[in-house]
Amino acid sequence: MRKNKLLLLISSAGVLVLLLAAAVEENFRRDWRRIQSAGRSEEGPIAVQLRQVVNPSLRVQDRCVSCHVAMGPGEQGVTGGKTLVPHKAVVHDPAEYGCTICHGGQGLATEKDDAHGDVHFWPSPMIPSDSSYAGCGSCHAALGVPNAALYRQQSAAFERLDCLACHRVDKRGGTVRPGGGGMEGPDLSRAGMTGYDKDWHAKHVRKKEESTSGPWTTAFAEVGEADRKLLDGFLATRVAASPLMEAKAAFHSSGCLGCHKVSGTGGEEGPDLTRGGEKDPGQLNFGAVQDKHTFANWVAEHFRSPSAVVAESKMPPVAVDEKEIEKLTLYVLSLRRRDVPGSYLPKDRVKATRFGEREFAADGETIFTAFCSGCHGRDGKGRRAPGMAAFPAVANADFLNHVSDEFLRTTIKQGRPGRRMPAWDSPTGLRPAEIDAVIGYLRAVSATQSKADDKPRFVSANAESGKRLFESSCSGCHGAKGEGGEGPALRNPVLLKSATDAYLIETIANGRRGTPMPGFTASSTVHRTYAPAEIESIVAFLRTWEGKK
Repeated sequence: MRKNKLLLLISSAGVLVLLLAAAVEENFRRDWRRIQSAGRSEEGPIAVQLRQVVNPSLRVQDRCVSCHVAMGPGEQGVTGGKTLVPHKAVVHDPAEYGCTICHGGQGLATEKDDAHGDVHFWPSPMIPSDSSYAGCGSCHAALGVPNAALYRQQSAAFERLDCLACHRVDKRGGTVRPGGGGMEGPDLSRAGMTGYDKDWHAKHVRKKEESTSGPWTTAFAEVGEADRKLLDGFLATRVAASPLMEAKAAFHSSGCLGCHKVSGTGGEEGPDLTRGGEKDPGQLNFGAVQDKHTFANWVAEHFRSPSAVVAESKMPPVAVDEKEIEKLTLYVLSLRRRDVPGSYLPKDRVKATRFGEREFAADGETIFTAFCSGCHGRDGKGRRAPGMAAFPAVANADFLNHVSDEFLRTTIKQGRPGRRMPAWDSPTGLRPAEIDAVIGYLRAVSATQSKADDKPRFVSANAESGKRLFESSCSGCHGAKGEGGEGPALRNPVLLKSATDAYLIETIANGRRGTPMPGFTASSTVHRTYAPAEIESIVAFLRTWEGKK
């Protein structure tokens, strides 16, 4: 009995100690209490208490301001440690919108690791600080973003034409210079969201003509039509999130939309990326990720070596440097969707989701690099990837010199059944004007013109002879049954229907420079030379495959 009483006394004392320790931890040692105890306002020390931002319309309940007090409602004047600093000036007031709607994390938590989402199984960790602009994608969908090359041209035009003499963009420019040059014109950092006067150039010209002295006579010169187009493109991407615009431009240079959809547009071979930035890290395999096991590092490694990160992935490695991988990772992190009331829904998202406006620019180069370059290369000269069939060089002059625009249009619309080339004439594909823009771009970069053919079919040679010749000289690259290999698949209904006899003959006779396809009318030490009649017999054999799978 004595032993039992002693055991009860000791256990009761232990429980009491635990309760006291828990009370001390809860009331004195919490991080937010320590941080707030250093806070000062004009009236003196601030009250040490739990703080939160509540916005029922956005379904936000964020206690982040218990540590980041100066970001809370009416407390921007609080000073203290490095955590007690106000949020930098942004479009949306965090005192109204809260923190997690942009930054992610766990809003109801009061401990740092819990609040930042750095705990196992929390599905929505905080976006890394160096990728904070990715949070804009939760609500916004920047429209008409070009590829990286055109984006750089547009940015360079704004600087080259010295628009910064009068206008501020991303905290640069718009200050009076020594000697009276320049002036403080409107800040254009948000021109892509707020809009701007489309008739600005004519009004600038009139203002210059009316002025006899001062900045208007020295700081402005008339701008040519080509440069005005570049400036309009630049202003359209000014949404106060330049890093995200650069990242989106990099994405539109990578060809990812050839296999993946974003906002309902793109290919269907890969996963839909519309909400790709919301992946749950707890559901990912980090076996191939050498760095810290974060979602951002997983995405970056996936770009470097897709098949190592995702077993049996058919995605080829993205052929870019590390700086570009950082931009692509930022863009993927931005692929989020927050369901917000109509009063909060931004105009760009409304235009994209309800009116079908494109998030990519309408020029042929951007459409090609966004949708086609992943397979055909950014220069259109084809691409090779380990373990995959070679992708055709669609910008090859030897190819484009022998085909009509209608051939290209049919190829893009209908694709290549059975191959990786999808049919882009679909609800999630490209519009007719966009397909025409791609064709125009290919013609421009290859300096070729469309070739019309009044007699698409004229060959009447012996198909049996052609079969023997095909088996001896062509099947090694194109497959014994025309299924494709090192060379394209020739037993394809869309190809055979749209290809003219002249196109097939000239391709076999002259080959394709810059590709493994040789010309069979030129003398060679590795293959025999064919007479015109023999080439026609091969074409006749290929025609026997029409209508067959």
